[in-house]
Amino acid sequence: MNQDTDGKIMERLETEEPKIEAIAPVVVDKGVFPVAGVEPIDTANADVAPAPTPTERQIIEALLFAAPSPVTLSRLCEIAGSKPEMLNATIDELNREYEAAGRAFRIQRVAQGLQLYTLPDFAEWVRQLFKTPRATRLSRASLETLAIIAYRQPVTKPEVEQLRGVDATAPLMTLLERRLIVIAGRAHKPGNPFLYRTSREFLRYFGLADLDLLPSRNELEGFLRARAEQAEKEDLDLLAGTAPEASATESGLPPGSVPDADGE
Repeated sequence: MNQDTDGKIMERLETEEPKIEAIAPVVVDKGVFPVAGVEPIDTANADVAPAPTPTERQIIEALLFAAPSPVTLSRLCEIAGSKPEMLNATIDELNREYEAAGRAFRIQRVAQGLQLYTLPDFAEWVRQLFKTPRATRLSRASLETLAIIAYRQPVTKPEVEQLRGVDATAPLMTLLERRLIVIAGRAHKPGNPFLYRTSREFLRYFGLADLDLLPSRNELEGFLRARAEQAEKEDLDLLAGTAPEASATESGLPPGSVPDADGE
C-alpha cells in the first residue's frame, strides 16, 4: 500500500462520523444502564403482572413439607389463617387428589398433629435411603419394656421389673434417650419411684394419632418383635454388603408409616 492510499484512508476517517448502532439497554432491578442514542425505559410504570396470592391449600402443603415433625391443627390454623373445620376439609381434599394422581405420600394425622408420610409400598426404598450401620437400635429388652409401659402407663420401674423378671435400668435409659417415654411424676409409694408413660414421639414412631388408636397388646408385641428381627437382619445384610429385601408388610410397619431416619 503506497503513501497516497494511506493518506486517503486517514482523510476519510477524519471527515466521516462513525455510525453507532442502537443497543438495547440492560435492565437491572429498578434502573437501567444508559446507552448512547437510546431512550431509557421507565421500569417503574411498566405493566408487570402481580404475583398470585398463595392459596390455603398451597400454604398447608408448604408448611407440612417443611415441618420435620407433626404440626398441630391449631398451629396450622394460626399460620394459614384458617378455621379447623375448613382446614380439615382441605386436608381431606388434598389426600383425595394425591390418591387420584397416584402420589407416593399422604397427609397423616399422627401424634396429635399432621405430617406428610410416604406410603408403606415405598418403605423398602425409603429404608435404603437412610440405611447406615448404627448401634442405637432398640434392643429386644427395650422393646419389651416399651410394650409394658404402653399398656400399663403410668408405671414404675419396680413394676416393669416385676413383669419382665430382670433389671430395667438400661432399657428405661435407652427409651428416655430416644424420647419414646417420659417421666410423669412420682408414685405415692415407698421410695416415691418415678412414673413412666409414652411420649408424643412414641405416637409418631407407630404412626398413631393418639393412644386411643393403640393396637391390641398382641398386635403391638408382634410388631415390636418384627422390628427387632428386621433390625437384626438388616445389620447382617450391611455386614454382608447386600441390600435388604423386606417389604413394608414383612417388616411389620403400620399403615401410613415409614422407618425413622436411623432405620428404626
